[in-house]
Amino acid sequence: MTTFCGGIDLGGTKIEARLFTGPQVESHSFHRIDTPTDSFDAMVAALIEQIHWLWGQAGQDIPVGVCMPGVIDPRSGACHAANIPCNGQSIQDALHHKLGKTLPVLNDAMAFTMSEAHHGAGHGAQSVFGLIMGTGIGGGYVLSGDAAFRYNGLSVEIGHIGVPARALDRNGLPSLPCGCGKSGCYETYISGRGLENLAKHLTGSKIAAPEISDHSSCDQIMKIWADIAAECIYTAQFMLDPSAIILGGGVSRIAGVIDMIYDQFEDLRFADIPAPTIALAQHGDSSGARGAAIAAQKAAAA
Repeated sequence: MTTFCGGIDLGGTKIEARLFTGPQVESHSFHRIDTPTDSFDAMVAALIEQIHWLWGQAGQDIPVGVCMPGVIDPRSGACHAANIPCNGQSIQDALHHKLGKTLPVLNDAMAFTMSEAHHGAGHGAQSVFGLIMGTGIGGGYVLSGDAAFRYNGLSVEIGHIGVPARALDRNGLPSLPCGCGKSGCYETYISGRGLENLAKHLTGSKIAAPEISDHSSCDQIMKIWADIAAECIYTAQFMLDPSAIILGGGVSRIAGVIDMIYDQFEDLRFADIPAPTIALAQHGDSSGARGAAIAAQKAAAA
């Protein structure tokens, strides 16, 4: 008998439902719709539409989980996100009210890390830190196969931890303002936008991230980027000491990214502590929905 589970990736522009199958939770089919942004009720109705699509594809009411950006209060279920019309309302409660079922709702970075810890790049590791380097910087943490409890529902918001002054000083960088309202955050240097910030600082010109590889200053830009990224990995190691660090997001697809980080990390290593194992995500853009599906499987089996 084929075992199905479903995951829904709720974002600011699209709601993607993915059906997964088998013991290794392999992608079977997916369906995308636009995210209604005019009201919470309209968004919940769209989520329910996607849940019914998953149930219809599987031919039964299978476990389904939802992942989303932002903060989910572990006590009240209240959701807070910049691009989703939730305004402190509980998506989980709303779905339970409409469906009579409790579906797990988790942060997308935590879902990404859950996915990679299960038959992904972090499979077999006792603890996994997932570092997503895309438009912004986010992280998730999984211990012994389960998303680690976060007291306030925060994911690992390492993107909004300040870069050490030593790293800014040795690279001649200013403390750049961040969208969170502070300055000097990792996100402002090593995200996709961060790469563009570095390029502008070094060249005086605005260069789109995909065009940096063709620029004459590419090697200098990427060396500084890798140095700040290595500091971020060093921060994660000292905070969480994970068995494996898994990189995801568009910036992680830069050719040779892991070797660049390892090269810079050698100058940061503390005593005889080795560098953490760093690997690229295996499940790509489906990892968020896949992690939500795995969380739903776990909840159903509990």
